[in-house]
Amino acid sequence: MKSHRFRLVVQIVTGALVFSSVAVAQELTTIKLNQPNKTRGRPLMETLAIRASATEWSEKELSLQDLSDLLWAANGINRPDIGKRTAASAQNAQDIDIYVFNKDGAYLYDARAHVLVPVAAGDLRAQIVPPRRPPPRPDAQTQPPSTPAAPAPPSPPSPGTGQARGPAAATQPQAPVLLLLVSDVSRFRSGTQELRREWGAIDAGIVSQNIALFCASTGLATRPRASMDREKSKAILKLTENQYPLLNHPVGYPKQSLD
Repeated sequence: MKSHRFRLVVQIVTGALVFSSVAVAQELTTIKLNQPNKTRGRPLMETLAIRASATEWSEKELSLQDLSDLLWAANGINRPDIGKRTAASAQNAQDIDIYVFNKDGAYLYDARAHVLVPVAAGDLRAQIVPPRRPPPRPDAQTQPPSTPAAPAPPSPPSPGTGQARGPAAATQPQAPVLLLLVSDVSRFRSGTQELRREWGAIDAGIVSQNIALFCASTGLATRPRASMDREKSKAILKLTENQYPLLNHPVGYPKQSLD
């Protein structure tokens, strides 16, 4: 009897969780972005002079206008009559997709429609770039005074697992928006797989610089990062074998000017 009751309770709880997750997913809707403001921001040379990689962000959410302008500047359509982008790409393959993560879920930026298309519900930012605690400091009394232990250099992101490594991933707080740059190398019309991945990496760098310059020009804070959990990113976004997560950008308002 107790076993039957236990199974019944498990079924009820499981059903409730499934219903809850479905309900949350259904709450996510396509976000129509504002038309970009193409006259805002500092001049280019001044922007280059102040560009820097931020390590802190305010918790304040980005406004819809700021997010709209950011995405258009990153890789939007700037010549609608021929469908060309603000970011150049090899063979005009337009292989870079931007996934937008916030506290509500993950979205795909549709540049042609200038909208955000829901992909997955829930706050997934920490799963894409897992926070890592700094290694514990050794007890000073246990270390020989004449031979202090030298800190190990940070490891680069592994192409296989893509686990976040290094001090940047360990110490940075969560930004309100995380942009993930993914290259779909199947869009290239020619080239070996190795060459396509090289082109994709270059294209991601171009989009990344657009993001960095827009943020510097308009007073937002960001930094480019290669540290991320690539395998989990692929699973969450249901990416194909030809889609490669390459870079990510946390974006927010500068902490010191708002907090």
